[in-house]
Amino acid sequence: MTTTDAPEFEHIVVAVDGRLGRLTLNRPDKLNPLSWQCLYEIEQAARWFDSNRNVTVVIVSGAGRAFSAGADLNSFGSKEEITTREVGEHGRRMADAVESMRALAIVKLHGWTVGGGLVLAAACDLRLAASSSQFSIPEVDLGIPLAWGGIPRLVREIGPALTKELVLTCRPFDATEAKAAGFVNRVVPDEELDIAVEELAAQLLTKAPLTIQATKRHVNAVTDQMVGTMRSWSDADGLANAFADPECGEARRAYLASKGRG
Repeated sequence: MTTTDAPEFEHIVVAVDGRLGRLTLNRPDKLNPLSWQCLYEIEQAARWFDSNRNVTVVIVSGAGRAFSAGADLNSFGSKEEITTREVGEHGRRMADAVESMRALAIVKLHGWTVGGGLVLAAACDLRLAASSSQFSIPEVDLGIPLAWGGIPRLVREIGPALTKELVLTCRPFDATEAKAAGFVNRVVPDEELDIAVEELAAQLLTKAPLTIQATKRHVNAVTDQMVGTMRSWSDADGLANAFADPECGEARRAYLASKGRG
């Protein structure tokens, strides 16, 4: 299977070379925001990788200067046919589809990884970050809860206390702290990130696919018993309620104004 067999999308690029797949967020001019269309495309891409049993490893990355600027709030309820609640459902299904892929997902993090982009990263199996990477979860400042299964995934990766701190304070944190917290597997110099990711993928591709898939399923089954993402079924309701709440709306407008986007 080659890249020519891969489907075409508007917001992402999907490619396959033998047993290695690639999923690239591809709106670099906007720092790869996650609109509802992008969320839907990522979900469909993950399902497509699942339909190709030869694909053992998928590298997830973002084009341009950042991995992802997070949820594209301008797309929430932007069309009559989709509601804010449905956007929340798109996000949950996206993260679930990436996490449940048969293939092992390696995410390559550089620049900023914000909000929903961090949820996408948490849904991947292995995370490598450039040393200059920065992370932020600004949802509470925006007057919305962290949705898309972000809370259980963060609790699973970094624990409940740090999850509460980072989500509630919205303070940025760097790659060093992300590594110390256990969120990323490895931090490498910026200029070595591409090579490090490719080498890790190549190393994994020397393994028997059955053992990789069995290990992923086993670990996920154990963590599901500890912190199951099924608890996030109501995230979409919380998101819709926040967009309807006047105080949340005021917080959102104040935050965007402080960033020059009001």
